[in-house]
Amino acid sequence: MSASHTHTPAAPVGLPNFLRELWQKEDWWAVWLGLGIVVAAWLLFAHGSSLKWLAVTPEKWTDLGQLAHHFATNAVRYAAQFAFWLAAITLVLGTLRFKPAEFVPSFIFVYLLAVLVFALGQWTKANYYNLEPPLVALLLGLFISNVIGLPKWLDAGFRVEFYIKTGIILLGATVPFTLIAWAGPTAILQASIVSLTTFLVIFFVARRLGLERQLAAVLGAGGAVCGVSAAIAVAGAVGAKKEHAPVAITVVIVWAIVMIFALPFASHALHLPTGVAGAWIGTSEFADAAGIAAAQTYGGYAGQDGIAGTGDQAVWAFTLMKVVGRDAWIGIWAFVLAIVSITRWDEADSGRKADAGEIWRRFPKFVLGFLAASLIVTWISHDYSIADYNKRVVPTLVGPIKDLRTWAFIFCFLSIGLTTRFRDLVYAGRKPFLAFTAGVVVNVALGFVLSTVVFGAHWAALTR
Repeated sequence: MSASHTHTPAAPVGLPNFLRELWQKEDWWAVWLGLGIVVAAWLLFAHGSSLKWLAVTPEKWTDLGQLAHHFATNAVRYAAQFAFWLAAITLVLGTLRFKPAEFVPSFIFVYLLAVLVFALGQWTKANYYNLEPPLVALLLGLFISNVIGLPKWLDAGFRVEFYIKTGIILLGATVPFTLIAWAGPTAILQASIVSLTTFLVIFFVARRLGLERQLAAVLGAGGAVCGVSAAIAVAGAVGAKKEHAPVAITVVIVWAIVMIFALPFASHALHLPTGVAGAWIGTSEFADAAGIAAAQTYGGYAGQDGIAGTGDQAVWAFTLMKVVGRDAWIGIWAFVLAIVSITRWDEADSGRKADAGEIWRRFPKFVLGFLAASLIVTWISHDYSIADYNKRVVPTLVGPIKDLRTWAFIFCFLSIGLTTRFRDLVYAGRKPFLAFTAGVVVNVALGFVLSTVVFGAHWAALTR
C-alpha cells in the first residue's frame, strides 16, 4: 500500500513550529475538516435545521427502478456533496503542495466507485449477503488493484490516511461521553478487559517471534481497538516504518472477514440470545463494518430456532461493546504508546536521552479532533435522556455526521484496496499473521466467557 507523504508548505518566518504545524500537517487538516463538519451540523441543529441535505446516501431498494428513481430525484444533492468533498480535499492537498491536476481525476474515480458501493450496501438483501459498504469497498478495491490493475498516476487520490483521520474525527461526534455513560459499567469494563488483554497477547507473541517493537505495537492496537483506524493512529505514535501499517491492516482485514461468518455461525449453533451474541461479536470482531454485518446477520435469527431476543438487541450490544467501548481506546493507546516508544524504545535503540517534545510531535493530532468532536456533542446532548437523544439529536445532528463519516470510511477502504498489492506484502512473512492469530484465539475465548458467563445476564436482558 502506498504511503501518504505530506509536503510542507511555506510558512511565515518567525512563527513557532507548533503554530506552523496547524496548516503544515495532514493531521491538523483532518482536524479542521472534521470539526468544521461537526460545527456546521451543530449550528444548523441549533437553528432547527440539519446537514442532512448534504449528507445524502442511497436509500434502501429492492429493484433497480427504485434505485434509478432515487438518483434522479437526488441528483443535485449528490452533485453538491461531490463538490463539497472535492473542494475540501483539494484545498487541503493544495495547501500541502500536491497538484490538484493529479488528485481531481483520481478522486472522481473514487467517488463514483463509492456511490456504487454505497448503493449496493443499501440493497434490501445486502444484510443477508453481509454487504456492508466499507467492507464491499475494500474487497472491490483489492479486486481492481490485484486482478485488473490501475495506472500509477491514479494513486494521487487514494489518500488512505487523510480519509481515515477525517472519519475518526467524525466518529468522535457519534460517540459522546454521555453515550459512554449510558453504556454503563458492564460494557466499559468488558471492553477494557478485552482491549488490554488482546493488545498484550499480540505484542508479546510478536516480540517472541522476533518482530520489531513498533510492528508488534501496531498489530496489537489493530486487534485490541478498531482495526484500520487504530493501526494508522498507533503507527504514527510509535514511529513505525511505512510498511508496518499496511501489514497490520491486511491481517486485520483477513480476520475481520473470517469473523463475519464464524461468529454468527457459532452463536447460532450455541443458540445464544441476540444480546449475548451481539456482545460477543462486539468483543471479538476487529472492524466496525464487519462487526455490524455480523451483528445484523445474527439479529435476523431472532425468534427462530429457539433464539431469544430481538434483532435490535444484537446490534445495540455490538454497538456498546465495539463502537462505544473498544473504539474509545484509540486515543488512550496512541498517547500511551507514544510515551513508551519515545522514553523507552527510542532511548534504548539510540542511547540518547528522550526528548519530551517528541511526544507531542509524534502524537497523532487527529485523536484530539476525535475528543473535541465527542466533547461538542456531549455538551449539546448533556440534558437529554437516551430516549430523547435517539429521538431528537440522532436524526438531525448525529445521523448526518454519521452518514458523512460513512462516506469518508468508504473512501478510505476503497483506497486501501486500490493501493494494496499482495505481492508487496510477501516480505512480511507469516510471523505478523501468527502473532495476530494468537490474539484472535484469546480474544474470541475471553469474549465468549465474558459475554455468556460473567456478564451474560446483563446482555440477555439488554434494553435501549
